[in-house]
Amino acid sequence: MAKLKKLEAASGSLVKSALANRLRDEISSGALPPGVRIIEGTWGRKLGVAQGSIREAINLLAQEGFVTKVSGRSARVVSLNEQDVLHLYEIRGAIEGLAARLAAARQADVAKLQQIVDAMRRASRKNRTADLVDADREFHLELCRISDNPHLVEHAGRVLLPFFAFARIRIIASKQDTSAWDRDLEAHQRVVDLVREGEGEVAEQYIRRAMARFAETAYSNWEKTPTRSKGKSRRAPE
Repeated sequence: MAKLKKLEAASGSLVKSALANRLRDEISSGALPPGVRIIEGTWGRKLGVAQGSIREAINLLAQEGFVTKVSGRSARVVSLNEQDVLHLYEIRGAIEGLAARLAAARQADVAKLQQIVDAMRRASRKNRTADLVDADREFHLELCRISDNPHLVEHAGRVLLPFFAFARIRIIASKQDTSAWDRDLEAHQRVVDLVREGEGEVAEQYIRRAMARFAETAYSNWEKTPTRSKGKSRRAPE
C-alpha cells in the first residue's frame, strides 16, 4: 500500500499500471469472480489511493476485456455463459476466417505471427499457462491486424478481448496446465503456413471448421467450476 502511495505521488501512469496489475491478479486468482462489481471507493480505501486512480486502472482493464463498464454503474468482472461462448466462436469463425483470406491475398508479412507461435511453444514447454493464453490472444489479434482492414480489426477486438480475458480468468483459477494446447499449437502453425503460401480460401475454411469444432466441444470439456485440484487438465478455449 505504501508503495502504491509513493507511485501515485510520483507518476499517475505508473500507479495506474500498478493498480491495474493488482486488480488483474485479483480477477485471475478468482478473488474477484466473474460478474462481481468493482467498487472504486472500496478499492481506493483498501489500497490507500485516490478513487480516480482506481477508475483509471479499471479503464485499462476494460480496454483489455477483463471488466465491462456501463455508464453510471460500477464496473463488473467480465462474465460469459455457455451460450455466449458458443456465439462468440461463431463470430470468430467468420471474422478470423475472413482475416486469413485477406491477409493471404495481400501477401501479408507473417513474421510477427510466426514469432507469436514460437512464443506459445516456449510457454508450453515451460508450462507457463498465463503466458500461453496471452500469446494465444495476441496471435488471433495479429491475424486480424495483418488483414489490413481497420473495421475488421475493430470488431475483432470487441470479440477477442473479452473472450480471452474470461478464458484467462477461468484457466488460471482452475490451475490448468498447458497440455490442453499441445495439438492446437500445430493448428496455429498451419494457419501461418497457409497465409504465407497465399492459400487464402483454404485458410478461411480451415479456421471456420476449427472454430465450429471448438464450439461443439470446448465449453463442455472446459473447466466449469474453477476449483479442481491442480494437475487435472481440461481443454482450454482456443
